[in-house]
Amino acid sequence: MIDRAAIHTITYGLYLVASQTPDGTRAGCAINTLQQVASAPVTLSISLNKDNATTRVIQATGRYTASVLSQNATMELIGAFGFKSSLEFDKFADLAVEMDASSLPCVTEQSVATFSVKVEQTVDVGTHLLFIGTVEEAHKLSDEPPMTYDYYRRVLRGKTPPKAASFLVGEEGAPAAPAACAALVQQGAAVVDAATAAEAEKPRYAWQCTVCGHIEYVDELPDDFVCPICGVGKELFERIEL
Repeated sequence: MIDRAAIHTITYGLYLVASQTPDGTRAGCAINTLQQVASAPVTLSISLNKDNATTRVIQATGRYTASVLSQNATMELIGAFGFKSSLEFDKFADLAVEMDASSLPCVTEQSVATFSVKVEQTVDVGTHLLFIGTVEEAHKLSDEPPMTYDYYRRVLRGKTPPKAASFLVGEEGAPAAPAACAALVQQGAAVVDAATAAEAEKPRYAWQCTVCGHIEYVDELPDDFVCPICGVGKELFERIEL
């Protein structure tokens, strides 16, 4: 038996991984699998689904960058890298991006640090490939707290993309909405304070995306509504009480 609740007690961060081929083909995705595996030399590993466009670009270049997301990173940014394909969508448009010494893009916007990694070993682990590599560059960008996967799931109420290593087939939807007077999360960040708690006792309703967890705080969604995070239509939203 596998208790899914046990899986979600494993701690992770949340990162944006990117790479680019010499001809300019650029890809990136959101992951929670970056970890340090050695200190001399500094060695990191990431796990990526074999079907990801980012995986194929990293295989072609042998290098990648990783940006450590700030706790204040927006759901729009996470959703763009986590739920959209680099083959169909320019994830880097209008973002603050810097090129490293190997001409790979580093997302510096809403990030607290970036790493540039040269892949030394690739391990096939079934649905995913494990890329193990040495750090060639590392830059700290801010003193803001880094995003944790627990914060993303519990506070921002984000979903796990189907290609993520931590995704479980048959996994249930996002956690139940908090009761009235509890912290109300709006756009994944704003929390009501004690002064507005009394007003929050009155039932409120919203619509939550069953794919990525995004919440729209409206009574009704228009028929042509499209999720700003993952792009699905109104039919994949469910009404929740806050």
